[in-house]
Amino acid sequence: MTTKIGVYICHCGLNIAGVVNVQKVTENAKTLPDVVVARHYAYTCSDPGQRMIEDDIRQYGIDRVVIAACSPRMHEETFRETVARAGLNPYLLEIVNLREHVSWVHSEDPEKATEKAMDLVRMGVERARLLEPLQKKKVSVEKSVLVIGGGIAGIQAALDIANAGLDVVLVEKSPTIGGKMALLDKTFPTLDCSACILTPKMTEVARHPRIKLLTYAEVESVSGYVGNYEVTILKKARYVDEDKCKGCGVCA
Repeated sequence: MTTKIGVYICHCGLNIAGVVNVQKVTENAKTLPDVVVARHYAYTCSDPGQRMIEDDIRQYGIDRVVIAACSPRMHEETFRETVARAGLNPYLLEIVNLREHVSWVHSEDPEKATEKAMDLVRMGVERARLLEPLQKKKVSVEKSVLVIGGGIAGIQAALDIANAGLDVVLVEKSPTIGGKMALLDKTFPTLDCSACILTPKMTEVARHPRIKLLTYAEVESVSGYVGNYEVTILKKARYVDEDKCKGCGVCA
C-alpha cells in the first residue's frame, strides 16, 4: 500500500518564518516521494492549524504526518492528539525542529538556514515513511533511584527522594560523603558554618532506612532505559570489617 504523507511547515510567528523561507521549504516538500499535501501555516499548534491537519487527514487519506515546527518537547503531545482525533495512530507522526535547530541558530544566514530546513524536512519525510503504529501499554518499573555523587547536592537529592517514599542508592567515589562543602569553613551568602549545615544531613543520609550508602565506590557502567536501568558499581576494598569499624584510626 502506498504511503500518503502530509507535511506542515509552521511559521511560529516570526521565530521560524523570520529567517527560513517557509514558502520555499513547502514547495520543496511537495516534490518529495509520497507527499500528497504540503502546507505552511502561521501557527500550526493553534486550533485552526490543528483543524487544518485533521481535515487533510480525512480528505486525502493521509497515513503519516510530518510537522516542521518548534521543539517536540513543547508540542509533540499536542500534535499526537491532533492526528488521533482524525483517526490516525498518534505515533505515525514525525516532528522536525526548525526553530531550535535552524532559525534560532542560523539567524544570520537565511539562505543556508532555508537549505538546512529543506534537508531536515526531507529526512523527516523519509523517517515518517518507516513509522509503524504503536500502542500504549503499562509496564512495571523499579521504584528506586540511583544518585551519583555524595556532595551536598547529592545528599539533598537522596534525602528528598527517600522522604518521598522511594528507595535510594547513593554512590560516592571518595571514602566519605560531604564533597567540597565539607572542606569549607563558611557558606555564601549567609556565611553560616558549613559543618553546621552539612553534618546533620550526612548523619541523616547514613541512618535513613530508605537510603543505601555506597562510599569509596564508582559507577562502571549504565545500560537500559528509564525505569529499567542496569548499573554496575565497583566498590573498592577497605581492608576492614565495615560492620565493626568505628573510624577510630587505629588500623590506619
